[in-house]
Amino acid sequence: MKVDRLISIIIILLDKKRISAQQLADMFEVSLRTIYRDIDAIDRAGIPIRAISGVGGGFEIMPKYKLDKQVFSMADLSAILMGLSSLSNMIRDDELRNALIKVKSLIPVDQAADIELKTNQIHIDLNPWMGNSSIQSYLEMIKTALEEKRVISFEYIAHHGNKTVRTVEPYQLVLKSNHWYVQGYCYKRNDFRLFRLSRIANLRLLEKAFTPRDYQKPQLEFDDMLASMQIEIKIRIHKSVLDRVLDYCSYECFYPDGDEHYIVRFPFVENDYHYDILLGFGDKCECLEPLHIRTKMKQRIQNMITVYGN
Repeated sequence: MKVDRLISIIIILLDKKRISAQQLADMFEVSLRTIYRDIDAIDRAGIPIRAISGVGGGFEIMPKYKLDKQVFSMADLSAILMGLSSLSNMIRDDELRNALIKVKSLIPVDQAADIELKTNQIHIDLNPWMGNSSIQSYLEMIKTALEEKRVISFEYIAHHGNKTVRTVEPYQLVLKSNHWYVQGYCYKRNDFRLFRLSRIANLRLLEKAFTPRDYQKPQLEFDDMLASMQIEIKIRIHKSVLDRVLDYCSYECFYPDGDEHYIVRFPFVENDYHYDILLGFGDKCECLEPLHIRTKMKQRIQNMITVYGN
């Protein structure tokens, strides 16, 4: 049972006079049975919910009920505010701001200072220091397309710089590993695809509306697959890039090699992304083994020398 879903249902019931189980199931993409369990859990937590049968029926919080501010602990409210504040840093959205206001209204006056202190102890900002300035406007445009079920069109730059024009029915915005993606049905491929927003150009919101298709959420967990592909290589680095190498492996993988160098057991997958990571350390990093990785690094460095030698 997801706590964030329960909290969202409570906020929706506070905001709306009445909502059906089917609407909630569609909204959270879960079964009716799950929604009924959630409603029961909320009711048992002390928030009286009644079910209205018939046309226009649904669930509602009993009239004149004032939400007990003790339903949420100080830790609960701090966590909710932290999450909402983090999202509001990334998406300029009235709904998020309203949600923040509603949650803050649940805070008892005598605990407001403590909760604000606790919330400010951790700040989550997933915005990059610098990067594609179009991302924010694209997020807002895609959000509008999702709400209004409208088709979008854009140029997409894929691997090796291949550029294609795509027309897509958007279904979901995804934030994964500090990057935004849109999951949608691509007319060019006649299938669902996941598009990274930083690789999108000239995004347009079309007037054409679409009827949602059945679809599965994108597969975003690749731990098992990566584990089967990942190998361990041995690199020698200068201490000046120690902090950067720590972004990719733990300090337990480092072994001193003299006063200024380390030998590192480095996790590696044989693809362009990981070769580029090693190249990014410049002359402060040397791949020692295995031999075939070292040989490919030499080839890539030679190719760069050829480019700059002209």
